[in-house]
Amino acid sequence: MLVDRGANVVGLVRDIVPQSNLVQSGVFDKINIVRGCVEDFFTVERALNEYEIDAVFHLAAQTIVGTANRNPLSTFESNVKGAWCVLEACRRVPIVKRIIVASSDKAYGEQEGLPYKETSSLKGSHPYDVSKSCADLIAYTYYKTYKLPVCITRCGNFYGPGDLNFNRIVPGTIRSVLNNEPPVIRSDGTFIRDYFYVKDAALAYIHLVEKMDDIKIHGEVFNFSNELQISVLELTSKILKLMGRTDLKPVILNQAENEIKHQYLSAKKARERLGWKPEYDLDGALNETVEWYKNFYKAKVIK
Repeated sequence: MLVDRGANVVGLVRDIVPQSNLVQSGVFDKINIVRGCVEDFFTVERALNEYEIDAVFHLAAQTIVGTANRNPLSTFESNVKGAWCVLEACRRVPIVKRIIVASSDKAYGEQEGLPYKETSSLKGSHPYDVSKSCADLIAYTYYKTYKLPVCITRCGNFYGPGDLNFNRIVPGTIRSVLNNEPPVIRSDGTFIRDYFYVKDAALAYIHLVEKMDDIKIHGEVFNFSNELQISVLELTSKILKLMGRTDLKPVILNQAENEIKHQYLSAKKARERLGWKPEYDLDGALNETVEWYKNFYKAKVIK
């Protein structure tokens, strides 16, 4: 979306993934690529300085809960050290005027009261959740101590075209159907999550960065959500219905560990303070997503 708007985009890329949407869409050839890791401070600082960056979207993270449980150190390196490297580099490169740090609803941890509000405490207790709680607090301290122009976003579970992490419920279910196999649910199916379409997320980030000329919102946190609460089993059933394969019955493993049972967000603050609202409903977004994966498989990019 930034490229389509004519922005001069620079991307920090650790690994080249030929099947990724970045490469397959052709966008890779339309942006400046800096090779390196987000936890490499001097690479981040060099990129900001040499490319004269004025707006930073800090989206880089290890995002998979299972991966974090297996290897917490690499998750802390990417998500915690990566956050302070980006923020410190921004502090030392004064031409940076707007910074969005992508946190997560996982940063809230387990709360007695739902939905999560921006005033809820940060109580992450498992490796991924803790990494996001930490990054969130680090971002705030850079605003509070150094007046760095930061806003923090907290969103739910992203889904949509381009997601190749097939252990996630949306791409995993679609792939199973396309392979004529029953979808697999790692949990008991009752976990409630806040599912957020990737295009709505991109639009939300762009909307927020455009509002950051108003210094009154610097240091603020904004939840972005369509405020629709749905269980894993309900979402799986909806995908099966949309794809016309209700004959495929989900296999429920009930093996989820170190995960919070119910998580969903209030986006009231974003609606009222930013004038923001989502543009996609669940059915429309899922239909777009299913079509993308169908085309992806037709191209025989992945089996």
